[in-house]
Amino acid sequence: QVQLVESGGGLVQAGGSLRLSCAVSGSIVSPNRMGWYRQAPGKQRELVASITRLGSTNYADSVKGRFTISGDNAKKRVYLEMNSLKPEDTVVYYCNAVIGNREYWGQGTQVTVSS
Repeated sequence: QVQLVESGGGLVQAGGSLRLSCAVSGSIVSPNRMGWYRQAPGKQRELVASITRLGSTNYADSVKGRFTISGDNAKKRVYLEMNSLKPEDTVVYYCNAVIGNREYWGQGTQVTVSS
């Protein structure tokens, strides 16, 4: 059974930094793509950043220049370095992995940025 386990969320002051990590377990195949999404209450889940197996990255406009996604294919891990955090970054962040033709989600990790 494939599982995604996230860590690294928490409380930080505006302007601070956090690093999210996500590890895939239960799969012998590396993901084709991994990413981070976030979802505010009452809103749709939106892409924050993604990275393919070949290292191509994609970012939401709202985080460009502040967040950096990186991955380790061998360890089946993905990271999100978040700098210059703003109160509006306060939401639950979800790890996402595409393995074969299936998509998997983590349980979510809360990020809270105080002003």
